[in-house]
Amino acid sequence: MDGWLGVLIMIGLGVGFAVAMIALSSVLGPKHPTPEKLAPYECGMPAVGDARERHSVKFYLVAMVFLLFDIEVAFLYPWAVALRDLGWTGFVQILTFFLLLSVGFIYIWRKGVLDWGPIARSLAKPQAAAARKSAA
Repeated sequence: MDGWLGVLIMIGLGVGFAVAMIALSSVLGPKHPTPEKLAPYECGMPAVGDARERHSVKFYLVAMVFLLFDIEVAFLYPWAVALRDLGWTGFVQILTFFLLLSVGFIYIWRKGVLDWGPIARSLAKPQAAAARKSAA
């Protein structure tokens, strides 16, 4: 228990400080509620429409791509730390890992997940049409 005493003291100090600051702000703070102050904060803009709007599939695809590459970094750091201990086996494993990620990246690139808007799509269409004409 001796090793945990310092941790428990720090947790107690942190919780005590948080409770004290909240109590002081509620006692000493100004209390002039207005409809603007009581409204939920929406980035400084008045709320418009329903909060349950449907997002496009592109939103979820970008979120999944972000998670994919975020997990890649999470796996890459421990591998880099243990590289000397892993030897050639670890090197082959990370090459396989990057090969799979590259295949996934090429797939999402070809599917157009990385096209961010109508400008990118409109620029790609004339190039694709020119490529089809030259191939014919």
